[in-house]
Amino acid sequence: MVNTLTEASSSRDAVPPTPPPPPPANPQSKISPSVLKMRTIAPESVLFTPSPRPQGPAPAGLYFFYGTLQHPTLLKNILNLAEEPVLRPAYLHGYKCKLWGSYPALLPGRPRDTVQGSVYEVASVEHAERLAVYETNSYAPRACELRFGERGASEYYEGICFMFVGNTGDLRDGQFDLGEWLKQQK
Repeated sequence: MVNTLTEASSSRDAVPPTPPPPPPANPQSKISPSVLKMRTIAPESVLFTPSPRPQGPAPAGLYFFYGTLQHPTLLKNILNLAEEPVLRPAYLHGYKCKLWGSYPALLPGRPRDTVQGSVYEVASVEHAERLAVYETNSYAPRACELRFGERGASEYYEGICFMFVGNTGDLRDGQFDLGEWLKQQK
């Protein structure tokens, strides 16, 4: 059964904060940064240009967040909201996450794969565009089927998630930890 939710949200004219910095170099690499700069041929990841965002505005609707946007204060600042938004626990089936630097990257997975996150109702195209700018060109809004609460919920809702569309060669296995990310930001 498909459901939709509506929630009033005021729009503001302020510019959203700058997007996150690019991911750091691989901390597990044993190659000196000086040696990496002396390569005569650029690695594939340097030659790769992320796909441009699709033309047209990002849509309003239920947005599934699985990374930094789960932090209510950050979301409040990006959308220039008067109060911290209320996020609901949710999950996606058939997706997996890897890490792009310290940031999670949502990818298609096996049917039994599950990604935990939070949902927020984005009520305006303006707010959806602010989120798209924050996410950079390495992520693109895509339709998804999300479920609220704990695993095993039978009802799904049509939603939107930011899929990673950058170079998958830049990704590594690992789990995103919002608490650790917040500590790094201080």
